[in-house]
Parts: sequence; structure tokens; C-alpha cells
Amino acid sequence: MPALITLTLNPALDLATTTDHVAPTHKLRCGPVQRFAGGGGINVARVLHRLGADVCAWALAGGAAGTQVRQLLAAEGVPTLLQPISGDTRENFSVVETTTSQEFRFVLPGPTLQASEWQACLDALATHTPPPRWLIASGSLPPGTPDDFYAQLARALAGRGLRVVVDTSGPPLAAALQAGVALVKPSLRELRDVMQQPLEHAADWCTAAQSLVHSGAANIVALSVGEQGAVLATREGVWQAPALNVPATTGTTGAGDCFLATLVWALDRGDAPAEALRWGVAAGAAALLHPGTTLAQADDVRRLVRSVPAPVVFTPQP
Repeated sequence: MPALITLTLNPALDLATTTDHVAPTHKLRCGPVQRFAGGGGINVARVLHRLGADVCAWALAGGAAGTQVRQLLAAEGVPTLLQPISGDTRENFSVVETTTSQEFRFVLPGPTLQASEWQACLDALATHTPPPRWLIASGSLPPGTPDDFYAQLARALAGRGLRVVVDTSGPPLAAALQAGVALVKPSLRELRDVMQQPLEHAADWCTAAQSLVHSGAANIVALSVGEQGAVLATREGVWQAPALNVPATTGTTGAGDCFLATLVWALDRGDAPAEALRWGVAAGAAALLHPGTTLAQADDVRRLVRSVPAPVVFTPQP
């Protein structure tokens, strides 16, 4: 049985291309299209597989796009368990404007799940024997799925000895934090939304992340702050790490998933939190080296981690 399982309720066939300039009305002539198996948990599984982790990607998929997702994962050699659904897996579309290096991302809502479909997934994970060491539930919830799905999952798995990781946003994130999880990875915008605070300064970010740990909402909070790096909060302390200076000329799609995958990989092998944060930052930077949802390559991560400085310990003001 795999040591790590990723869960993607709303996978996608990611399409990526380029154009010189994005403008309304006109036909925009694009470059060659690239296709990737996408969605939060699937991206995490792809990176974990490249790092040599014992991982299996669980997802719900249907239709022609779902078939392509299956084929693309098989081509990468990622162990996969896809539960068939009646709806069609969504397609997402990203375009990099080559004159400015700006990325435009069009994300569809996904198919409407039947209650029996999401319930079957929940039941299968709750009874999976033996349980994995980590269950990484990542991405948006498709229409028809209750906002508290991840919270239900965390409660169903409580006491089974595995660590539940959640990476999502909005009401599903708030519900998961109320249930309590092992690790949560919000962006700064997502943390602002759930905390209902402006969080304008680095000290505010660290204090907010630390408060979630102290409240029992999460044992670990991994906060990604884009060009300003990342924060990691545990009961042992809070650390800040700057981002590496890697130009995002091919887009930033999947950088957060790469950060999360490599952070969990490092924690799973026993790295101290500050060291795991360095690896996560390196992986987020490595994702920027490749277009579309190519994601971080293991060799790039191992090369870049040497450039990530030791994270700074956050000391709250009295």
C-alpha cells in the first residue's frame, strides 16, 4: 500500500499555450498546445513520484478529458486510482503573453458530482487498509460536493494514525480548519479570506499562521506568499524563507503544488521543519523554469535548494 495518497476531486486536463498579445475581440494566434494531467492532488502526486516517494494519486474522472488524464499519468508512471464518474472532467486553459510574460489562466468549475460519487470516495478512503502515512487532499471541490467534504474526511480518518493535509480555499478551507488537520497550505489571499484580516505585514502572516496552530486548527501551517517566499508554523516555532529570484517567464501554474509536495516529502523523511521549508521553496522556484503544468523536476529542486538560505525564526513582539 502507498505511504502517501493524494486526493483530487476536481482534476483537470490542463491546456497551455502562448500568444504575443492578449486583446479582446481579435483572434489570438497561439503557439503549440501542451497537455498535462492537472488538479491540485494530481500535481502533488506527480512531483512526489519524481522525488521517489511511494505515492498513489486518487481522483474522480469521467469523459474524454478524464481518459486523457489517465493516459498522461500512465505515461509519467504515476500510480493512479481513478474512480469513474458520470460527468466530464473539466479542461483548464492557460496562456502566457510572450511580450509581457504575464499568464492568463481560465479555470472551469468541473462536473457536478452525484452524492453517491463523492460519498463512495469518502467511504473508500475512510476504510482504506492499511492507511497511508499522509493523505493530501488538494484542489477545489466540484459542484455538487458539500463545502465540508474535506472536514468530513478529516473526521472520518481521525484516530487512524495518518496525517491529513488540506490545500483548498474559501468555505471548504474554513470547514477543514474547524475539523482540525495535520497540515494546511493556504496562500496569503486564502489566509486573509479565512481569517478576515488584512495581514499586510510579514509579522501579521506569521502571527496568523501561529494562531491556527495554537487553536488546534492545524498542526502545521505552510503559508505561500509568492514572490515574498513562504512561512511555516508548527508548535516548535515559526520560520520565514525568502523566495528564490527565478523569473516567472513561463507562468506560475503549479508552483504551490510543487511547494506542498516537496515540503511533505521532506517532512515524511524526517527533516526538521526549517529544512523542509527550504526544500519546499526550492520546488516552488523549480516550477517556474518550465511552461504550463510541467511542474518541478527533481534535479532542479536538488540544485536550487542549495541556494535557499536558512529560514529566519519569527519572534513575536511582546
